[in-house]
Amino acid sequence: MSKAHDASAAARRKANEMLTKKQDNERTDARDKQRQAEDAKIAKLKALRLAKEAADKVAREAAPAPAKRSGAARAR
Repeated sequence: MSKAHDASAAARRKANEMLTKKQDNERTDARDKQRQAEDAKIAKLKALRLAKEAADKVAREAAPAPAKRSGAARAR
């Protein structure tokens, strides 16, 4: 009976190890997918920000410069 108990315990231990490895792999895969999604989101936001900054720069350069007042006009 001791041999049967030892074999059963060994099989149970091996099954638990396999399950733990599987769960660890699933957690790692989920974490990697989440990081990829976050990286994609950050890249998208950065591209949008850079595009907005470029558009703002073009708009500033295309806008006419405000007329400067001379010193005599302010004294009046």
